[in-house]
Amino acid sequence: RRRLAARGRSSSSSPSAVSPAFGLDDDEPYTCPQEMLADLDVIDAALAAGGSGLLRTPRLRDLRWALRTFGFHLQALDMRQNSETHEEVLTELFALAGVSGDYSALDEDARVELLLRELSHDRPLLGPRAELSATAARELGVMRAAAAAVDLLGPEVVPHYIVSMCGSVSDLLEPAVLLREVGLFSGDPAEPRSGVRLIPLLETIDDLAAGPGILDAALALPQFRALTRAQGDVLEVMLGYSDSNKDGGYLAANWALYQAERDLVAAADRAGVHLRYFHGRGGAVGRGGGNSYDAILAQPPGAVQGALRITEQGEVISAKYSEPHRARRNLEALVAATLEASLLDVEGLGDRADEAYGVMAELARLGREAYASLVHHDEGFIEYFTSSTPLSEIGELNMGSRPASRKQTSTVDDLRAIPWVLSWSQSRVMLPGWFGVGTALRNWVDQRGEAGSGERLATLRGLYTNWPFLRTTLSNMAQVMAKADMGLAARYAGLVPDAGVGRRIHGIISDEFDLTREMLLAVTGHETLLDDNPALARSVRNRFPYLEPLNVLQVELLRRYRAGDEDPAVRTGIQLTMNGLATALRNSG
Repeated sequence: RRRLAARGRSSSSSPSAVSPAFGLDDDEPYTCPQEMLADLDVIDAALAAGGSGLLRTPRLRDLRWALRTFGFHLQALDMRQNSETHEEVLTELFALAGVSGDYSALDEDARVELLLRELSHDRPLLGPRAELSATAARELGVMRAAAAAVDLLGPEVVPHYIVSMCGSVSDLLEPAVLLREVGLFSGDPAEPRSGVRLIPLLETIDDLAAGPGILDAALALPQFRALTRAQGDVLEVMLGYSDSNKDGGYLAANWALYQAERDLVAAADRAGVHLRYFHGRGGAVGRGGGNSYDAILAQPPGAVQGALRITEQGEVISAKYSEPHRARRNLEALVAATLEASLLDVEGLGDRADEAYGVMAELARLGREAYASLVHHDEGFIEYFTSSTPLSEIGELNMGSRPASRKQTSTVDDLRAIPWVLSWSQSRVMLPGWFGVGTALRNWVDQRGEAGSGERLATLRGLYTNWPFLRTTLSNMAQVMAKADMGLAARYAGLVPDAGVGRRIHGIISDEFDLTREMLLAVTGHETLLDDNPALARSVRNRFPYLEPLNVLQVELLRRYRAGDEDPAVRTGIQLTMNGLATALRNSG
């Protein structure tokens, strides 16, 4: 107790924070949980030798178990920020320090050179009286809080820094300079050190494609390679499912992720480092959701090397972990899938891998074109989306944890992923989880005319049967489509001020839905969307009669709210219908 209290004294700037009942001034604090565990091991061995087994359990046993599991920190926290913010803050800091005139104006090579030079020493950029903008003060404040937590609880409390929208080597290196500013990075040309692992987050389809090149270039830098070596030769890469889907549609996003994982593994192998993936999955299929066991087995060869990280978000946490026995089953499934994917050839393609990859690449291209023709190129789409779904109400009624869009919505790129998926699920369109796939499948099958269509359909059926990636991709899509309802979606289309735009866009979506269902059943050989998941089919059949009234009520409430009805009951009603639909559909993200 005295050494624990001494640790609190050594890390606290407030003398009153330590109880005078504990310890002496010369007590040496524990520097890490392992030191305390060693003392507990001595106590345990002494009790065992003295025949005092009753004292060893359960209290001492549980304390040792808790210390091994939680250390001094209980729960590790990741830091995360967008690369644009890092650039903005460093531009300000470099200008204040006289290091660079305008960092944001430098090209990539000049940025990397400057960043590496700054990371070769520990001299801070800022003096104690530096006056910062609100953005820079906020970002450095977060990092200083992280440094204080590390000082108090040990490096395990903040093990990772995630760089969102990481599209270059400079994006990956920029937060290291900020970490150095608060003492969480030690600069040295030959042996840089940090307890915080830098993690690039690859989100868009273009960033996923560029990821292997970024990894090659970063690991070719002696300083970054030395940092990775000091961190056990383990490099972590986070994969974003949401923006890639919003960017290119369901099929293109899933294939871009598969390709990126395969190529990133090759890049890590070339540099001799162990690659660990962090999957940023949401609850909705459009954000990487679906059965976790199947998703892990659908990874490319080498992508699961004994470990991986997965986010669990939204209503999924409650659905999977609210009860101990359910949490145990889900964790057992994750462990089993990780072991199988690490030790077995779960891809199952063998010598036909290149052929399968070629087919999938062509399907992804066709699907992206079909998706873009509506989402990115149709002039009426933004009006349709913002009017026919409760997107604006999600922001106005504070339904989400973040703003619905990064700025005023003029393109899909401005939207955040969660409200994008949530809005489509509320209107029962579920567009992010299927749109464009039907056109892609039909066009690929018909490329060689009627004579070759049978052979091409047989090829797809063979891949569906033998390739877990394609089987899981189509199975997840079927689950999403089973929750869609084009009849209800037509009611939401009636909310569009321009009735002609509403009917036209809804017609495009409805026709693509029918085509996608037709082609999906042709490839899978099933009679219904949920033939391979009878449990979900029963659940959907039992739940859906209760959902239609919620959708009908929501449409009427949205119409009143947008017409200026300020009755609090209207606002509350919209929130209640949103919550009811999200809970029942389990697709809010």
